[in-house]
Order: sequence, then C-alpha cells, then structure tokens
Amino acid sequence: MPARKIFEDDDEFPAGDRWEALAWDVPESDQFPEGLKYSFQYLGPADEELLRYDNANDAHGVGRHHRHYRGEVEGIEFEDLRSHLQRFLDEVETIHEQEFA
Repeated sequence: MPARKIFEDDDEFPAGDRWEALAWDVPESDQFPEGLKYSFQYLGPADEELLRYDNANDAHGVGRHHRHYRGEVEGIEFEDLRSHLQRFLDEVETIHEQEFA
C-alpha cells in the first residue's frame, strides 16, 4: 500500500507567519508503528522555521515523535493525530501572540 495523504491544512496570519500540516496513512512498520507519518511546521514572516512536529526519523535520539523549536529537538508524546495537531496549533497560537500580534 503506498502512502495516502489523509490530512492537509494551512493558514497564514496577517503578520506573515504561517503554519502547514500534513499527514499520511502509511503501512505499519518499525519506522511507523501507528501507520501514520506527519509533519507540522510553523514558519515566521521570513520563512524561518520556528516550530516543527514530525515523526520522520529518530536521528536526534529523542524518539520517533519529536518537536523542533528554534534549533532544539525534544521527544514528545503521541496519542492520536487529532490531539497532536491540536497541541501543535495551541503552541503556534502562543508563539504568534508573543512574537507577532
């Protein structure tokens, strides 16, 4: 079974910062035991990466599910796609309010 996109959304704030979120249904494997691959990112007005959640790999040694924030990477818990996306969007809103509103 090839990867199948199951979610895609994005939005841009008036200040020019924006977020995008993608998720794919993939075959369950050691790499993707949930059968899900995702990448959510939040970019500043000059397209600089501010925040990213993904499960692309564990190259950082913090676990498959991890969060990038201003050059730092940390493992994060994953419950389900909806909860994970909501956590990301809540964090985007907080950063936006603090830095761009």
